[in-house]
Amino acid sequence: MIKAGIIGSTGYAGQQLVWLLKRHKEVEIIFLSSHSYTNLTFSDVYPQYDRFIEDLCIDIHTAENKFSLIDVLFIALPHGKSFDITKKALNLGVKVIDLGADFRLKSTEAYENWYGLTHGCSDLLAASIYGLPELYRENIKESNLIANPGCYPTASILALAPLLKEKLIDPNSIIIDAKSGVSGAGRKENIQTLFAECNESIKAYAVGSHRHTPEIEQEVSNIYGENIYLSFTPHLIPMNRGILATCYGNLKEKITQESLNKIYEDFYRDDYFVRMRKNFPETRWVKGTNLCDLHVCVDERVGRVIVVSAIDNLMKGAAGQAIQNMNILFNINETHGLELMAMAP
Repeated sequence: MIKAGIIGSTGYAGQQLVWLLKRHKEVEIIFLSSHSYTNLTFSDVYPQYDRFIEDLCIDIHTAENKFSLIDVLFIALPHGKSFDITKKALNLGVKVIDLGADFRLKSTEAYENWYGLTHGCSDLLAASIYGLPELYRENIKESNLIANPGCYPTASILALAPLLKEKLIDPNSIIIDAKSGVSGAGRKENIQTLFAECNESIKAYAVGSHRHTPEIEQEVSNIYGENIYLSFTPHLIPMNRGILATCYGNLKEKITQESLNKIYEDFYRDDYFVRMRKNFPETRWVKGTNLCDLHVCVDERVGRVIVVSAIDNLMKGAAGQAIQNMNILFNINETHGLELMAMAP
């Protein structure tokens, strides 16, 4: 059995991790840690888990004393909070999967510019692996520190990767228009995400300044082989879960729809969690799953390609992808514990 600990277990991504790990037949949860709900049972925080998950939430210091008992540590904390915890776990031989942003960017300058913090573990950046299995599966197998991707970057990078790998589009023409459910903002109190503030409305936010921008640019640049700077605009929509990313790029030369379909199908042929759709995806088709649905379309009139990507932000965009990474790390079936279908209404 893989022995696991979770720090930040009562946030939305953290509780999704708990739900998934409790179903995983190869995992035993050793501890759940929560800053806000120390000494409460998990079902006190989330009553739907009453009778099923009665573990007591412990504080971070008690959790650190249990690191020697676990094989893998999941950290689901805001940026800037993972540095010391990660060092302590790695020093004890524990594998770390960080769902936050602290190890995603390889440039400390970029991290400090976008997050406004001094990076506390720059010596570990070379060893950290960006945990997008469809691109870095072999690297993940050999790593002890996984930087779980952000939700918007997961949807966007998977949408664009085949185009960039084949150098089919002008990299300077990329525009990403993405929309997220409210759970993407986290569980903290925030007037902007109150029901009365966001229901029956849609709004753009962090225009030209969203912190997922450098993460997306870093990874698409790696694929293309040159630095890419793109336009990314996120929007908040009044639903609990889901991300829909519509990505645009100008084609360098004409290509048929059939040829483009084949490029995508070949690129993701061995990736269970990426589904190529014959029509444009909807978030309800992936809700509660670790799937990413894609549809690619050639707009011949303007010489542009459009890719629409749909994921569940708490699953493929966070906890589901973290479990996928764990499975790879411990050399078990990548789909184990993630064989989930979206429920129809």
